Amino acid sequence: MKTVRVLIVDDHRLFRSGVRAELGPSIQVVGEAEDVETAVRTIAELEPDVVLLDVHMPGGGGQEVLRQVLGAGSQVRFLALSVSDAAEDVIGVIRGGARGYVTKTINGTELTDAINRVAEGDAVFSPRLAGFVLDAFASTEAPPIDPELDSLTTREREVLRLIARGYAYKEIAKELFISVKTVETHVSSVLRKLQLSNRHELSRWATARRLV
Repeated sequence: MKTVRVLIVDDHRLFRSGVRAELGPSIQVVGEAEDVETAVRTIAELEPDVVLLDVHMPGGGGQEVLRQVLGAGSQVRFLALSVSDAAEDVIGVIRGGARGYVTKTINGTELTDAINRVAEGDAVFSPRLAGFVLDAFASTEAPPIDPELDSLTTREREVLRLIARGYAYKEIAKELFISVKTVETHVSSVLRKLQLSNRHELSRWATARRLV
């Protein structure tokens, strides 16, 4: 079997080490990255066959990596690996160009198989997500693409949702394991992208789109 060259993108070093230890002999881990900027640069340098991509990480998350790398014309294939099975995360990265999405409950053998399949051009999903993904893309009742919502990164959507629920900045920081300053940066970015003025307008915007 051909050896598949893989780059692991995740902001938790211990998790990256654990993935390395669990992958089978058909997988060669050629590098690691812990944030968007490093991931984009390393993918360009190493040109791996498959990128194992975390959805939530500093700098804009997996969707931002997809946007920059695939937008530049790269042919690398992406497999999302996340603790999240939230609809917006799954659909967001698949729409962004990932070939599959598996959750971190997957074992080493299953992950090795998923990587090999993605390298061969297959689309791969955790069993409980597969039907959901197909329904979301095939349903005639699926909501239309929202350009404003699509302009937000996964992390920005998380912050927006918590603001709409009435969380204070300190509470959001604690919930998402980030600093208050980072929360403020995300809020400023969302306000700019959506052309809104304050958190009250953000709350109304999110509520109108049922993001709460």
